[in-house]
Amino acid sequence: MTTEKRNIKELIEKEAPNLNNILEPEDVSIFKEMTEELRDTWTKKQMFRTETEMSFSVLNDAKYPTKAAKYWQCVREQNVFLENLMSLSFDYRRTEVKIKRLQEKLNKEEDPLKKELLKIDLDEKIYSKASAQLVARDRMREIKLWSKFKKQFDDGSFDTKDVNTHQLNSYHLIMKNKAETLTQGSSQPEVFNVLGQLQSIERIKKDNGQIEATKKPALPGLGAKPE
Repeated sequence: MTTEKRNIKELIEKEAPNLNNILEPEDVSIFKEMTEELRDTWTKKQMFRTETEMSFSVLNDAKYPTKAAKYWQCVREQNVFLENLMSLSFDYRRTEVKIKRLQEKLNKEEDPLKKELLKIDLDEKIYSKASAQLVARDRMREIKLWSKFKKQFDDGSFDTKDVNTHQLNSYHLIMKNKAETLTQGSSQPEVFNVLGQLQSIERIKKDNGQIEATKKPALPGLGAKPE
């Protein structure tokens, strides 16, 4: 896909005269002068997460405390963008067919008003097509970045074939992180949920011989929980 396919400068210039219907003449003139800037804005606007946002917001250490947890979240994120890209591709193909049908109707139509409506529909579809190309480019950008992160976290220390393998250890750390954030102001359902999951994980790990018995976490200022 070339940059020209996503270049909407021609579409902006073509639509500019029609803006007289909704803008003041002075604003239309300013809009025309800004055509190149607006094309640049449209092309480089942020659509999805940046690499920085993916690194600290999505793959934050509290929620994904191990390399395995981060790796498998990358797998989930990458798959979402793959599925969205495929769906977008199908929609794009439909749009191309609709453009061809509109062009055929336009060539055959003799009624001036109907022709005008068909031209509007055609311009709208062409703009939609350009937008889809832009979205596809950014979805592919995220797909490549998730691949980069997967390679970064895959150091050979965990199973990359079965997501279940790492989860007991990863969730143990996650729930310990959550338990440490509980305070006297935490709601009863929140405390019940966090400590319940933490104790269940530790019981499972104890049954599997992975850890020794541990005391139930205590909330600050409340003392130890009764055994």
